[in-house]
Amino acid sequence: MIDNYPQKTKAFIAGVNLNDPNFEYYMSELSNLTEANNMEVVGQARQNAENIIAGTYFGLGKINEIKAMAHGLKAKVLVLNDELSPVQIRNLEKLTKLRVVDRTELILEIFANRAKTKQAKLQVQLARLQYELPRLHPSENNLDQQRGGGFANRGAGESKLEMNRRTIGGQISAIKKELKAVSNQEEIKASRRNQSRIPKVALVGYTNAGKSTTMNGLLKVFDHENSDKQVFAKNMLFATLDTSVRRIDMKNNFSFILSDTVGFISKLPHNLVESFKATLQEAKDADLLINVVDASDPNMIQMVRTTEQVLGEIGVKDIPMITAYNKADQTDRNYPQIEGNDILYSAIDEKSIKMLADLIIKRVFAGYDSFNLKMPLAEGKMLAYLHEHAQIQKEEFKDDGVYLTANIAPADQARFKKYLV
Repeated sequence: MIDNYPQKTKAFIAGVNLNDPNFEYYMSELSNLTEANNMEVVGQARQNAENIIAGTYFGLGKINEIKAMAHGLKAKVLVLNDELSPVQIRNLEKLTKLRVVDRTELILEIFANRAKTKQAKLQVQLARLQYELPRLHPSENNLDQQRGGGFANRGAGESKLEMNRRTIGGQISAIKKELKAVSNQEEIKASRRNQSRIPKVALVGYTNAGKSTTMNGLLKVFDHENSDKQVFAKNMLFATLDTSVRRIDMKNNFSFILSDTVGFISKLPHNLVESFKATLQEAKDADLLINVVDASDPNMIQMVRTTEQVLGEIGVKDIPMITAYNKADQTDRNYPQIEGNDILYSAIDEKSIKMLADLIIKRVFAGYDSFNLKMPLAEGKMLAYLHEHAQIQKEEFKDDGVYLTANIAPADQARFKKYLV
């Protein structure tokens, strides 16, 4: 029998602990990220230190130890827990004879492999080029250092390094321009949604906490006839990078727009945060955020803090939030249960999903009031507006008009008072 499955690259992970209480958590996360990038973690090492060694990240003794362990385990890649300087990466590769990948490059590789839409691909490509630009170094071939000067570079000639920088700079400018055009299209779609009074709810949180599974659970319970609306969900880090938006129509005639955003992780590269601001626009425009947390993970408190930090970085603040502790089925706690603005639930449990939906309705429709209205048959535009921007509970057409019971948003209540019965 011939094994046609590609063998995973063996990787050795390592990091420097500067007396960080979260270090072991970061190393565990690094291991998961490495596995998510289709590599097999065969060993790991850590060094406790007061500071990072400027030229080599580790001390020389630790480098020799890592080299011996990694080669003994047949590792081909050394994955490190921090973002390294170009000098540190080059020196480590020379000393260990291994390919060196820092945490930022690892996350960028995962994002590049998972991007599906044009917007996500452009965002990842932009972040990648911005990461590579300061890491360019001169060719070691001295004969290849100068290229003939031209009108754009009179007299001195142009080094290969300068050409590469100019090329990447041009690519960055071109991608930013294309990304702006794509983002403008997405903003038009978002603005149309924002014109509606239908509340907007955004699922945010750590990667692999169960945001997509939660969205699918709500779609299954309240829109089971449209299975094609289900979003991709898998037990893996960064299973999806693209924001999915769905309308959830409840059986009691309440409706809201639900968006599933890209997941967060500790030490998320700054370039990626910047690049994905457009994708995370749904979170900024939301009336309510649902911070989905893995209740079965011992590091869930750190995950909550990471989510809050990233939301702050992209300018999301002062938006009401529900903290939703998912995967309760993997704990020994009773679920579902609500405590204040928190819920303990399981996204694969129908009772849990219904309780989450009730909590969402309670929060997003808090300012809504129920009105009994009589709309004249000639008021077609107002009736259409009501259907689009309110929650219709009951509707009956009679000879003298349309009789309705509707939950109306505070901003629209005044315009319908003349139709009260």
